[in-house]
Amino acid sequence: MMAIAAAVAFGLALLFDLTHTTLGDSITAGTLTTLGLLLVALHLAGVGTGARSWNWRRRR
Repeated sequence: MMAIAAAVAFGLALLFDLTHTTLGDSITAGTLTTLGLLLVALHLAGVGTGARSWNWRRRR
């Protein structure tokens, strides 16, 4: 799920860069690129995959 969100952020960053568009002073192509990199890093770390390395319950 994080990889899909990263792809959307990178796509928007590319679109903003090609059209020289900004959404105010805070959201630019660079901001979206940084967001995409953060989401890719979280995806590679295993966040949002649904897989857990441990269980809350003990199985007997």
